[in-house]
Amino acid sequence: MGVTQKLGDMGVVTLRLEDAVNWARTRAMWPMLFGLACCAIEMMSAQASNYDMSRFGMELMRPSPRQSDLMIVAGRVSRKMAPVLRQLYDQMPEPKWVLSMGDCASCGGIFNNYAIVQGVDEIVPVDVYVAGCPPRPEQLIHGILTLHERVKHERITDWA
Repeated sequence: MGVTQKLGDMGVVTLRLEDAVNWARTRAMWPMLFGLACCAIEMMSAQASNYDMSRFGMELMRPSPRQSDLMIVAGRVSRKMAPVLRQLYDQMPEPKWVLSMGDCASCGGIFNNYAIVQGVDEIVPVDVYVAGCPPRPEQLIHGILTLHERVKHERITDWA
């Protein structure tokens, strides 16, 4: 008994171009490794076998911004690191997204002083915030799935 006998006559399948492109973008996001503090350990454990971000098409963290389309900022950003963060963001190809992981990256956390940036959104536009100190791998995966939902609903007019 073949597949055609089980499925019957399927006919023609149609799909909008933006749905196909957005589907491909969500299934092949390549995150850039940008771990700055304790949140980076949780980010690495989300990549490990217990949580396995590979099932979302994120096989490994890219070390180069030219191969990445998702920047996960994990940890506190110092004023010295801010220009480097911006330069790496500018080197990423379009389309690009940023996920702010942890309280330190999102709002400075407990470090309310002159040396720490009080939110990475001062430097780069952030698409999704993941709260916690440090956030668990499940929260990071939830943030990635939230970003996938945003990408799925992008329109062609938003791409320009």
